Amino acid sequence: MTETKRLGRGLEALLGPMSREEAQAGGGLKELPVAAIQPNPYQPRRDFGAAELKELADSIGASGLLQPVVVRSRPNGQYELIAGERRWRAVQQLGWAKIPAVVKEVDDRALLTLALIENLQRDDLSPLDAAVGYQRLIEEFQVSQQEVARLVGKDRSTVSNTLRLLRLPDQVQRLLQAKELSEGHARALLALTDAKEIIRLAGECVAAGWSVRDLEARVRGEQLTGPPAVRRTIRRPKPEPRNPSADVRRVEDTLRQRLQTDVRVTSRRRGRGAVTIHYYSNDDLARLLELILGKPFQG
Repeated sequence: MTETKRLGRGLEALLGPMSREEAQAGGGLKELPVAAIQPNPYQPRRDFGAAELKELADSIGASGLLQPVVVRSRPNGQYELIAGERRWRAVQQLGWAKIPAVVKEVDDRALLTLALIENLQRDDLSPLDAAVGYQRLIEEFQVSQQEVARLVGKDRSTVSNTLRLLRLPDQVQRLLQAKELSEGHARALLALTDAKEIIRLAGECVAAGWSVRDLEARVRGEQLTGPPAVRRTIRRPKPEPRNPSADVRRVEDTLRQRLQTDVRVTSRRRGRGAVTIHYYSNDDLARLLELILGKPFQG
């Protein structure tokens, strides 16, 4: 069984039984003081939404804690979270003195890896937080991007593409973290090399509410419809008018989501047509080729 498939089954594949009933049956469940547990120092997630935590606390208050937290022991009777920080924070809001926990012994590298896996499997981690987590694995534990991908159960191209977000200027990263820009917007901006231009276009994008397609057009140098006074004159052939069907739009949207770039599907008669995939740098082309071929392109 490959590591990717193994990780895909959840944290239980690495940590063993984690439900309350399974832990009790195996004799591994303990009641630990909430105050004796410290956060995971390698927790990649930086934003714990107050509304979501309150909703979780209300649910735990009504139904109890169905899944214990997972911790590792530290000196002087202290513990460190491996998984379940949202549950730990929620029971703190409820004023609980103790919390059901499973104690496991793992090293620092596993601590960071497991924290990444827990959040990624819930799709609960922002792309920028994921990028920071991957970077910490690479820098602090001297592992390659390929090894990071294996550890977290992702394609290497996905890890590489996420890490590229760290190249964005800090101002743009803050917009991405605040969800004023989407990951698609951020990837479009990465086609540019001038930091000032990236910051300028990102600000215009947020102010005007551009879609990813709009921003991609501006990155390519195209001018969006607007008052003549603010338009720049750009000489380029006029694009052919397109009126794609709903089916074609669905195919385009699916391909864009998978490839993280602009894709156009042109449908012709007798089931014929063309798929146009845009790339914005040599690195972007290499990334796309790896996604399509399933392995790095050997030119």
